[in-house]
Amino acid sequence: MSCALEIEGLFVRYGRDDVVRDVSFAIETGESYALVGESGSGKSTILRAIVGMARDWRGVIRVDGRDRVNRIDRQFARHCQMVFQDPYASLHPRRTVNDTLTEPLKIHGIGARDARVIAMMEDVGLDPRFRFRFPHQLSGGQRQRVAIARALMLEPKLLLLDEPTSALDVSVQAEILNLLVRLRAERDLTYLLVTHSLPVVGFLCDRLGVLRYGQLVEEAPVERLRAGTFATAYAQELYGASLGGGDRSGATVVAET
Repeated sequence: MSCALEIEGLFVRYGRDDVVRDVSFAIETGESYALVGESGSGKSTILRAIVGMARDWRGVIRVDGRDRVNRIDRQFARHCQMVFQDPYASLHPRRTVNDTLTEPLKIHGIGARDARVIAMMEDVGLDPRFRFRFPHQLSGGQRQRVAIARALMLEPKLLLLDEPTSALDVSVQAEILNLLVRLRAERDLTYLLVTHSLPVVGFLCDRLGVLRYGQLVEEAPVERLRAGTFATAYAQELYGASLGGGDRSGATVVAET
């Protein structure tokens, strides 16, 4: 299969320090891949480098066979989008749902905007009656559905998911994860997920990479996660902390019936 995303020898620097060091991995088209690790391990920094929010990087970032460059790239925006951790912070408080979903269409000169907005709202499980509401008039789950809809308005094939459920109530987390599973199947999407919740990885992903202090220390298929048979001591400790030490934030994830 072809690669949707290739990372080779990636270093990302904040100030004088490299917070990501010599990271390499590849994600096949249609695959769902997770980056896991403790806070500060460099997971979200890698996503920010891919989309251009962390500009001081070196190495190779290749999306759909094209090398990523540090400049505005509309073709990249049509192919890759990001969903952020906190939907309330990522949505403009003074823009309605309609404004938020219409903006990328305007920027890229795409027509039939009303029909596209309504269709996308329905696709992510939002009642079109919410179209002219503001973020503060929506629940946390509804706001995250808006954020996902915004990311999909340009019909990208690669979604970067930065802790997409951690800011939500546990009961809502399962709804959003089930939505992501359905959208991936229906739209042939590729996911790069950043999370600290291994149960979420087990539900949503095919493979995972384990980061520690900015370095990739292990890659594994999700079957190894489910069996608890990691190769490195750190990954095994992370597994024990997540599933045996009380962090069960993803344990309530349930599949659609």
